[in-house]
Amino acid sequence: MIKTFDQDDLKNLWKPENNSSGEDNGQVVIIGGSELFTGAPLLSLVAASRLVDMVFLATPETDREAAEKTVLFSKLKSVIWVPRSDLEAYIQKADAILIGPGMMRFHSESTNNQIPISKQLDEKGTETRMITQYLLTQFPGKRWVIDGGSLQVIEPKWLPRGAVITPNGKEYEILFDEQFTIDNLQINAKKYSITIGYKSPVSYVSDGLTTYEIPGGNAGLTKGGTGDVLAGVTVGLLAKNDPLFAVSAASLIVKKTAESLYEKVGFHFNADDVAEKVFETWKNLV
Repeated sequence: MIKTFDQDDLKNLWKPENNSSGEDNGQVVIIGGSELFTGAPLLSLVAASRLVDMVFLATPETDREAAEKTVLFSKLKSVIWVPRSDLEAYIQKADAILIGPGMMRFHSESTNNQIPISKQLDEKGTETRMITQYLLTQFPGKRWVIDGGSLQVIEPKWLPRGAVITPNGKEYEILFDEQFTIDNLQINAKKYSITIGYKSPVSYVSDGLTTYEIPGGNAGLTKGGTGDVLAGVTVGLLAKNDPLFAVSAASLIVKKTAESLYEKVGFHFNADDVAEKVFETWKNLV
């Protein structure tokens, strides 16, 4: 049975206590970015930083001076950059981790599903694959959100139990070697013990036992970067909420944000607008 997730369900999201102190309300690590896609993790960061007490960022740069010169730090000052040598320690103490936004994938947009993924990648794509595989297998008990470049280069057998993935149609087909249907969404979620948030005009979220549909949104959500915003909202909510609920709520909130923006500017909004507007929309919904 498929249920509809609606705005009344948002009232059940975890809320900070008035007497809470620093770090009580969640810590998140975001692993992403590349020379080509510097803005993707920024969009995730803007979203996640509104939800948790601390956000730690790991980028391809290997030293702080290089990282601080990137566009990320010119726009968002509340982020703590993590050197690669310390990344695993931060992952260990994080409540949730997002990996993949802005990480490089295929050397070409033209892919052949008959060719193993590992043979489609150039040096940067291979690096994404190796880093993702290592971290997922090294920390299988953590709460993972896998998106972007990481989602496009992994294999299903690497998915940790309890992980969240947020594929669009193409990413779903690459990962599971089959086109999306509601039936195989539920089968794959149950088989791998994960939560899948399938992105489409009517989105579907399943953990293999319960499946929600989330209608709404509009064509403005096809624009580049809106998926990074969704991933940021998802990991922020995942820090303190059940995976199925976190993914469903994130999808609904982002869709409602797109609807709110459409009322003001039509389809003429971008991912930055969604990232800045999303929590005002959430507040209005509840």
